[in-house]
Amino acid sequence: QVQLVESGGGLVRAGGSLRLSCVASGSAFSIEDMGWYRQAPGKQRELVGSITTTHDAHYAGNVEGRFSISRNNAKNTIHLDVNNLRPADTAVYYCRAFVVETTSIGGKVHWGKGTLVTVSS
Repeated sequence: QVQLVESGGGLVRAGGSLRLSCVASGSAFSIEDMGWYRQAPGKQRELVGSITTTHDAHYAGNVEGRFSISRNNAKNTIHLDVNNLRPADTAVYYCRAFVVETTSIGGKVHWGKGTLVTVSS
């Protein structure tokens, strides 16, 4: 019932910036922690950063200082501002959310389908 949809990816030159967005839709649910992951071709999916309900953000060491996560709890949205991009940042970026539905016991992880970021030199 809950769906996550990412947007904002594209082709950018090294040193450029993008703003990625993720919108959660559905009914009778609440979102706890949210995060961004990425997966480069032929590589394993890895954590980029996460953010709590209270807006405490954590980042992977190779992106901290360049990427910034924010969220709007009322609008069920999360953003990832990616700055000073490098070719190594090229990947599909996925939104992840821990969701609690009012009709369920506990919660579960939901994933979006991803948005592609390509960084050229």
